[in-house]
Amino acid sequence: MDHYIVSARKYRPSTFDSVVGQKALTATLKNAISSGRLAHSYLFCGSRGVGKTSCARIFAKTINCLSPTPAGEACNECDSCRAFNEGNSLNIIELDAASNNSVDDIRQLVEQVQVPPGQGKYRVFIVDEVHMLSSAAFNAFLKTLEEPPSYVIFILATTEKHKIIPTILSRCQIYDFNRISVRDIADHLAYVAATEGMTAEPSALSVIARKADGAMRDALSIFDQVAASSRGNITYASTIENLNVLDFNYYNRLLDCFLEGKVLDTWLIYKEIRDRGFDSHFFINGLADYMRDLMVARDPSTIMLLEADDEVRAVMAERAVKCHPEFIYRAMNLCNEADLNYRTASNKQFLVELTLAKICQLLSPSPGNSGEGEGQLQSIAASGASQPAPASAPASAPAQQQTVQPLPTSSQPVQQQANVAPASRPLPPAPSAPMQPAGARRPLHRPGTSTFSLSGNNRQATQPGATSASTPAAGVQKRSNSYTLENLHSAWQAFMKANPTCHILVNTMRASYPSLVSGHTYRIMIENDKQREELEAHMQSLITFLRDAVGNDDLTLDIEINQGESSPHTWNEREVLQHMIESNPEMRELIDALQLSIG
Repeated sequence: MDHYIVSARKYRPSTFDSVVGQKALTATLKNAISSGRLAHSYLFCGSRGVGKTSCARIFAKTINCLSPTPAGEACNECDSCRAFNEGNSLNIIELDAASNNSVDDIRQLVEQVQVPPGQGKYRVFIVDEVHMLSSAAFNAFLKTLEEPPSYVIFILATTEKHKIIPTILSRCQIYDFNRISVRDIADHLAYVAATEGMTAEPSALSVIARKADGAMRDALSIFDQVAASSRGNITYASTIENLNVLDFNYYNRLLDCFLEGKVLDTWLIYKEIRDRGFDSHFFINGLADYMRDLMVARDPSTIMLLEADDEVRAVMAERAVKCHPEFIYRAMNLCNEADLNYRTASNKQFLVELTLAKICQLLSPSPGNSGEGEGQLQSIAASGASQPAPASAPASAPAQQQTVQPLPTSSQPVQQQANVAPASRPLPPAPSAPMQPAGARRPLHRPGTSTFSLSGNNRQATQPGATSASTPAAGVQKRSNSYTLENLHSAWQAFMKANPTCHILVNTMRASYPSLVSGHTYRIMIENDKQREELEAHMQSLITFLRDAVGNDDLTLDIEINQGESSPHTWNEREVLQHMIESNPEMRELIDALQLSIG
């Protein structure tokens, strides 16, 4: 019985042409050999299993070959090549820096450098995992590495270049090895399977290639594992079962449920995945990767970023067409939030189920959706009949205090939350409602100023077919109670307190209290289009709340974008600092004395 050799050793590259996924780098090395432009020290960097040590050995064998081929490869027939292939070449010395990282080990290496080659042109020292050398060992190695004998070449290999001191890096030619693509790994595995007389499905080899994460050595090790379990018949089903890989069909089924809003079905699929023994954190990260793959598959110019074979790319592109980019962005954001919160969540299953429910609701219309990337949940089951809104109080009743209602996040219409009869207690004046200070800047009214007005009449035009929340129903008397600007500002503050999670809206309202124009028309002065969009998105709920608070249905709000100079609250840090220095010249001396700066 022949001695079994694992594929990672049996199919280790022996020539430059057999190195997988590093064509540009191997071509550079071959050109350096053919032109005789050899450096005295090289540094090969890259992740594990990409061919650093293999290329170092091939390079060492080729430069010592007595009759290289015209293609720049070693002949494998001369005495030097045969000695290398048999493993007894005295001109190629390998050192593992992980276990020989002391100063004494480097001193022994320096002593060997003084011995000239007995056969061939060069003595080549391959130092693997060089980043493991101690600081003292690095310093002991510096002088020899910078000025070695003419017959010595050093090849250093590392997976962590950032750990090597700059004085070493400056003395080497640096070659960065790329991660091997999924397609290159799958093609090489197909070659290995054919050579070994095995049958392998392309989809199974693609799974192995993705599992290897760019490392050919890992891919060959996984290939041996799957081949042993499947007795040489490598199928997709046997591969995902042996490697405990989550089948893409689960994610495809989840996507169908997301697009149809089937929350409970996604929970059932998630239960199937848990019953198969998959960790919930692994599942939510896999879902995030799937959403990312959908995004890159939408555009032919970015589908190359999807590391898969052509068949998988075609399937993903077909499914990606069904998804709007905004839906994918928000789903990715929800998966990312679940990943960040997973470790601190006390009920991890609930966290994942809530995330699935939010993704299902992303495509469902929801009142008050601010578009901040968070799913607005609607009721899963059919809700009961809504309660009729009570009639409003007579017009002669005074302004009333009412319970503050936050912005709606369920399927209940805004109008049902707004038509609340005022109570019998008058609204107290605001203790510290901000007013326009004397001498404050006046907005410049120019033609084309962005203006948005909402009244009981034009709201119907804004939302065709919708029932106005503030326009009195038939048979209900219109409210026209008297109120003060302080009453309005108090209601303005109450609305902000009721919606603390709407950060952009609250910040906009805090900086833009309404000012009286005439009658019951008030102006809201804002600074940019983003603030205007945020106010317009919530204006229906806001105007309804304010009218109910002051008991007057004639109240109207106009939004205008300020065309004058920016207000102080929009200054950046440097502008604030400059203003402080101008107000207090001694602050400049303090900043210079302490050598302070804005980061």
